[in-house]
Amino acid sequence: MNTKNFFLFLVLLSTIKFSNAQDNGENEFGAWYMYFGTNRVSDKLSIHSEAQFRFYEVASSFNQLLLRTGLNYHISDKAIATMGYGFINTDGTFEDTPGEENTNEHRIFEQFILKNTVGKFKFEHRYRLEQRFISSQNDDFTEHRARYRLQLTYPINQKWFLNAYDEVFINLQEPIFGQNRLYGAIGYHVKSNFSIQLGYLKNHFTGTNFDRLQLGVIYNTDFRKKEKN
Repeated sequence: MNTKNFFLFLVLLSTIKFSNAQDNGENEFGAWYMYFGTNRVSDKLSIHSEAQFRFYEVASSFNQLLLRTGLNYHISDKAIATMGYGFINTDGTFEDTPGEENTNEHRIFEQFILKNTVGKFKFEHRYRLEQRFISSQNDDFTEHRARYRLQLTYPINQKWFLNAYDEVFINLQEPIFGQNRLYGAIGYHVKSNFSIQLGYLKNHFTGTNFDRLQLGVIYNTDFRKKEKN
């Protein structure tokens, strides 16, 4: 292959890669808008509530709707076990494809959280197993995976705080590596049970990276009856 043909080959290859990146939205800066809640019903039990709206772009191009709930058992202030269910509706392509149908997933998960503090730093270790029942346009299939997240929170003062985590997804079938999420954010405590976070997520898949703005709202409620004096 002479120099001219080799140069044309590189141009063609880069064009194909760029086109593929455009098709899956990799070059777009997307956004996840999220709500999380822990709703305490007794000293030992609480209900997890969660909704996430994910977009390929900051305010358009729907990617995924995730709704999740679960029953938490508070072993102690530093240990929580959870069993729950999630529904996920996914549009897997950035560009509209005529006749394409979204994927629906019903997910069961088991989770264990451990917390500890070192100085002002608060650490949270989250271990999760997921059983995923996925329905696509042409097929129904089941997948299983494990997830581990290490989260770090640092209080700047009584109102402001920093939050960061790294989470790895391991498939229990081929391919073994699923994805990795690296996240950093600044948060603000509006009230003792209400906070907001604004952050950035680097979502890495094999050969693909997505950059996502994250806006999260955390609102916790307590339905336990207060003891009378």
